[in-house]
Amino acid sequence: MARPVRLDHMTWPEVEEHLADGGGIILPIGSTEQHGPMGLIGTDAQCATVIAERAARLCGAIVAPTLALTPAPFNMSFPGTISISEATFAALASEVVDGLAYHGFRPIYILNAHGANLAPLREVMAARAALPIRLRSWWDFEPVNTLRQSYYGDWEGMHATPSEVAITKAAIRDVPATGAATAPPERLSRKYIRDHGGDRHGPPDQHRRDFPDGRVGSHSALARAEHGVLLIEAAAAAVAADYRLAT
Repeated sequence: MARPVRLDHMTWPEVEEHLADGGGIILPIGSTEQHGPMGLIGTDAQCATVIAERAARLCGAIVAPTLALTPAPFNMSFPGTISISEATFAALASEVVDGLAYHGFRPIYILNAHGANLAPLREVMAARAALPIRLRSWWDFEPVNTLRQSYYGDWEGMHATPSEVAITKAAIRDVPATGAATAPPERLSRKYIRDHGGDRHGPPDQHRRDFPDGRVGSHSALARAEHGVLLIEAAAAAVAADYRLAT
């Protein structure tokens, strides 16, 4: 029987054997926040987890438990969102990374799926420059973005994107479009996307006023489960190849 790919599905002797083989680990990090009328609350966490598990099977890594409670203050006016402060998130991520490093996991590959995580995670990495840590978001890779552009173009938007909804359709469940069936009123400008990168959005009430259904320039209903299958495959292959560069 093949060794499990998830740390929480392994015994400590199995982990010890993995470490003896010089094994590394992928740490998925997402969020718990609204993703529009047809997006799951755990979309980011699920995207990171599904892609990490597929990538780990390709590159011989194992997958740490997903960090799903992260900063998302701008979405707190939508029911179901759970946001923690950047300081708390940075402290948690630091202790998790330190624990993995203590046991000898090399490399520690952080697979991110939420823009607001990036700034605190870069601070965590900067304080541990001597460790073999790599940080990537699943959308960082050209094959993934080629698919996103070909499927959705400018309607990919910034939040509750059809690409991430497609991944959860393929991996978790297919939610009907209902309230997201029509496109948002207008496409986002390049300036808006540039100015609000990394989830630099306003206060919760203002954010819900500006984007009342939770979508930020994203036509979620364009998502298809078959798109999700190919996006997962492309992202996992790219992550596995990038992981090998870090070993």
